Amino acid sequence: MQVSFGGHDYLFVNPKYKGKYIPPSEAGEKWINYGGDKIWPLPEGDEDDHHWVLKSDPLDDGEYSFRETSQGKRCSALLEGPPDPVTGLRYSREIGIGSDSPAISFHAVMKNISDHPIEWSVQSVSQYDLADREKPTDFNRDFYAFTPVSQPSAYFASYQVRDGLADDPSFEVKDGMFRLHWLYLENEVWLDSPAGWLAIADRQTHYAMVERFKYQPQANYPGKATVIFYKNGVSLGLDDKLMPRLERTSPGETPYYMEAELNSPMVSLRPGESYAFDTQWFPTRTGRDFSTVTEAGVVEVPLSATRSAKALAISGVFGVFFAGKVDAVFLDRGDAEIGRLKVAVANPLELLTLQSQIEAPHQTTRVSLHLVDEAGRDRGVLGIADVKQNPGGAA
Repeated sequence: MQVSFGGHDYLFVNPKYKGKYIPPSEAGEKWINYGGDKIWPLPEGDEDDHHWVLKSDPLDDGEYSFRETSQGKRCSALLEGPPDPVTGLRYSREIGIGSDSPAISFHAVMKNISDHPIEWSVQSVSQYDLADREKPTDFNRDFYAFTPVSQPSAYFASYQVRDGLADDPSFEVKDGMFRLHWLYLENEVWLDSPAGWLAIADRQTHYAMVERFKYQPQANYPGKATVIFYKNGVSLGLDDKLMPRLERTSPGETPYYMEAELNSPMVSLRPGESYAFDTQWFPTRTGRDFSTVTEAGVVEVPLSATRSAKALAISGVFGVFFAGKVDAVFLDRGDAEIGRLKVAVANPLELLTLQSQIEAPHQTTRVSLHLVDEAGRDRGVLGIADVKQNPGGAA
């Protein structure tokens, strides 16, 4: 129900139901939103039996068994849910975390427990807390979400608004990146992002979260969407005289949260068959800027490298996924490695601000910044930059 990192709680917990449990048999057709994180089936709706109606059913609100599956350098627990005769599904979910990183892995399995073929997508749904940390009765005005857009996209504006204002000022696409600045307006936006990640950046607290999944280019995604963002908030409705009015305006009735949703492809399952959807979360730190995500971390300010007569100046700002060291790898014109130098120590709990004067081989034309964990494993590139010449420096 909660993810904490460095004392920071990421997920929304509904105060209305905190510490309570209402079984599906008592909830009736009502959906009990406890908050936290969950998996759901798609498509959603009430058109026919090939759509899932959002309510407190066995999938969302049933009693799940719990058992530990590993301890030691890696700890994991398995949650197994009850069968749902309406969808024909049973869910299980294994959640794991290692000792070398705060990264969290999720192995979500949907199984056909019916006696006929079914087709569903499995969706990871995370509800992020949008209350202001200093004034909980107000919302966080400095909360953002990002994911790269598809080029070309199946959607007119590189995204599709499925609910709410089509011109919601929360949304922007620039330089191939979709940016959501959370505002208290109800909206649901779908994206066919091919990148395999979304990022959450809370500039009020300087905490970030990256959620990863494996994108399958030829697969059939529900409504073509790989990523969905839902903003809980005020909506526009009509009164009994068909005059516009604002609805859901009370924070008590409409709490401050946003859902970040990752979708699997649509999967056909014969009786007894299963499908697994694997996702990973990487908590880290963020600053005032966001550029992109690499395999090793979040890029706030991209790497730059400038040569002068005396040294090579490198700079950049990053949030890392693993503790360890950061190596500058020097590359020649053919991109062959001609040297390597440790330039920083990295920790996911701290924003890495790099601003160094270093010695590098004269033949260096590019610099690649690598994160190497405490066990000596190269966790990938934080950034790569062409070496620029300082006008006052040597050629």
